[in-house]
Amino acid sequence: MPAVVAAPAVTGPYLATETLRGALLWLIGFSGAFVFIEPSPYEVVGIVTVVLFAASGLSLSAPITPLLLLLVLLNVGYATAVVQVSDQTKPVIWVFVSAFLAATAVFYAAMLGVATNRRLDLLLRGYVAAALVASTVAIAAYFHLMGGASDMFLLYGRARGTFNDPNVLGAFLVLPSLLMFRRLLAGRRMMLNTLMLLVMLGGLFLSFSRGAWGQFAFGAALVMSLTFITSSSVRERFRVALVAFLGLVVLAAAVAALLSIPQVSDLFTQRANLEQTYDFGRYGRFGRYALGAETALDHPFGIGPLQFATLFTEDPHNTFLNEFMSGGWLAGFAYLTLSLVTLAMSTRFIFVRTPWQPIYHVFYAAYIGTVFESAIVDIDHWRHYFLILGVLWGLMTVSRPYLRPPLGDVRPAPRRPGFPARPTLAQPARPS
Repeated sequence: MPAVVAAPAVTGPYLATETLRGALLWLIGFSGAFVFIEPSPYEVVGIVTVVLFAASGLSLSAPITPLLLLLVLLNVGYATAVVQVSDQTKPVIWVFVSAFLAATAVFYAAMLGVATNRRLDLLLRGYVAAALVASTVAIAAYFHLMGGASDMFLLYGRARGTFNDPNVLGAFLVLPSLLMFRRLLAGRRMMLNTLMLLVMLGGLFLSFSRGAWGQFAFGAALVMSLTFITSSSVRERFRVALVAFLGLVVLAAAVAALLSIPQVSDLFTQRANLEQTYDFGRYGRFGRYALGAETALDHPFGIGPLQFATLFTEDPHNTFLNEFMSGGWLAGFAYLTLSLVTLAMSTRFIFVRTPWQPIYHVFYAAYIGTVFESAIVDIDHWRHYFLILGVLWGLMTVSRPYLRPPLGDVRPAPRRPGFPARPTLAQPARPS
């Protein structure tokens, strides 16, 4: 295990401020599940949190600069395009919300530079609590256990929980589900984590979001593979294989039990069909892709946020296309570049031994799944997308000191307050 730099003793006002920071991190993680309106409670909590951290000291390190620059370009594109429809209230609000969400991504990346493990733990505790609440509400509403209030949490027969859209509920539950799965692979609190995972997967399944199903399946396979490869002993690898096998058995049994219920089975059969009626035709999902691409070529400054549906009956359901339409070529290429740069840079750190390597694998898998899903759905206002993006960049930044130095370089590793020193050749890193 790498040596840990002892944090300086803190008392008085500093300790009280850090306690408040931790409480706000939990709260911002928790509030991300309650999105009925825009601005949502998440925005209120987020503004308070960002302002407090900024006022009490929040520095942006150089490795975060590409994230900041690309998000600025993305929002400049939005601000330029919205001028065309500035007489409409909703597009203007949409641009302000977009700017705020971009700021939260930079905030998540920056705040992890100090007390990384503690702050990340508090943020994820809030997120997991929110996922459990959203899943419980979704399950209870789907089976009409909430009386007349059940219909408030359903949409087209699908569970949406505390979200406006079942697809967003399903996508929101992927990250905490992967986190619970990773804990099971590590053999931690098997009964409790299994129960929490089943509750979250119940909500995810009843959202009937094909994208979320696929994202979780892909993410779980990737997390399991990375855990197996980076395990330090045969015993650990055997446990990973055993837990994965038992997990498949339990998951299959749970799905079979749900499918034994006629209303679940009927909707599952409908949603599992790859040929949905709304996907085809001139104004179907794929038809809109082609029409939107032609329109984007003719409008370098875009057509403005929320305008696509006025031309083609529905939203594009493709974030790459939507960026070109909502923010012009500047926003479109900024989002494409951001996705490619993040994927390339984050892959560099998947085998770097750090105290947070297991959690890094979870965020890495969740980010890849989200980016791929963005090709079939609009994610530009998913709060949890910006959380995943920012945390991933933050973990990349604090993981840089752990990169192995050049051969023969045995100089002492630089140390930063709040997390372990970088291991040298004479002291290889091991997961904590």
